[in-house]
Amino acid sequence: MSIRIELTNSPKAKPQDESNLGFGKIFTDHMFIMDYDTGMGWHDARIVPYAPIELSPAAMCLHYGQEVFEGMKAYRTANGDIQLFRPEENFKRLNSSNERLVIPEIDEAFALEALKKLVEVEKDWVPHSEGAALYIRPFVIAVDPFLGVRPGDKYMFIIILSPSGAYYASGLDPVDIYVEQKYVRAVRGGMGYTKTGGNYAASLKAQDEAHEQKYSQVLWLDGVEQKYIEEVGAMNIFFVIDGEVVTPSLQGSILPGITRKSALEICKSKGIPVSERRISIQEIADAYDNGKLDEIFGTGTAAVISPVGSLKWGDKIMKVNDGKIGKISQMLYDTLTGIQWGTVEDTYGWTQKI
Repeated sequence: MSIRIELTNSPKAKPQDESNLGFGKIFTDHMFIMDYDTGMGWHDARIVPYAPIELSPAAMCLHYGQEVFEGMKAYRTANGDIQLFRPEENFKRLNSSNERLVIPEIDEAFALEALKKLVEVEKDWVPHSEGAALYIRPFVIAVDPFLGVRPGDKYMFIIILSPSGAYYASGLDPVDIYVEQKYVRAVRGGMGYTKTGGNYAASLKAQDEAHEQKYSQVLWLDGVEQKYIEEVGAMNIFFVIDGEVVTPSLQGSILPGITRKSALEICKSKGIPVSERRISIQEIADAYDNGKLDEIFGTGTAAVISPVGSLKWGDKIMKVNDGKIGKISQMLYDTLTGIQWGTVEDTYGWTQKI
């Protein structure tokens, strides 16, 4: 399939002060769109000026939540090259989400080709500042004008771009996490492992209550017994217990993060003991009481590595590593961001140049 390109006649002024980009607030001049119709498949791939899209008020995505998305970044290296980090993993995960929500599969190789063309068109939007990048949001929505519960017959696959700074304004300063004991985010057999808006909507109430208690994020427990750790609102979670890196195993209720996968592979390559298994919140509390809870950190595309300074479970507050970033967290951050921005040799073959 060819990709039609229509360039804007009214390019926007690019941000002059990249220190104030924020996250997900500014959008580039162009976007990629491709349509799907039952009987035709995916068709009419195009790069067009960024603009509102027209949807019927009865569009199925608005009523039944049949939509999925991804999050990734393009990075500008010191020598001016632009590169992506493991983009094939994002499109593989997008299709995993598509399968669960009964959305037609995307050709992963073609999606990557389209993304590369879009970033090439928008290359001047990729930030030059340290720590800033071009955030990439691919998504698929069901657009049939139909008020009935069934999979759609018409979809749009869209990619938009947003030059962004650090996800957390505090940077690598450790964040404080609140263990949620009332609400649940997902259950095994549900949609927890997919990247779909409903999972994030389900987290907002608890997130709001955590903010009221001055905590940055919510740590979710399992939806059945509410005793096993799952993930943080926008991140996978890791614990360093007596020198071993431990993270919840993938059992269908948490997102299989690409940064999570990369962090595990880096640790294994450096000979650091790693374990993926069920972890109870009581085990973490016991490790803390025994002086064996060395570090806690989150992983995700937006923040990369987010060290945790304290964890609140009920009335118990566990202050980790004196509220400072740990050595494994720092190593992972330095390695991952170094590979992404091209200051560390990519011995894993994870980057793709535009």
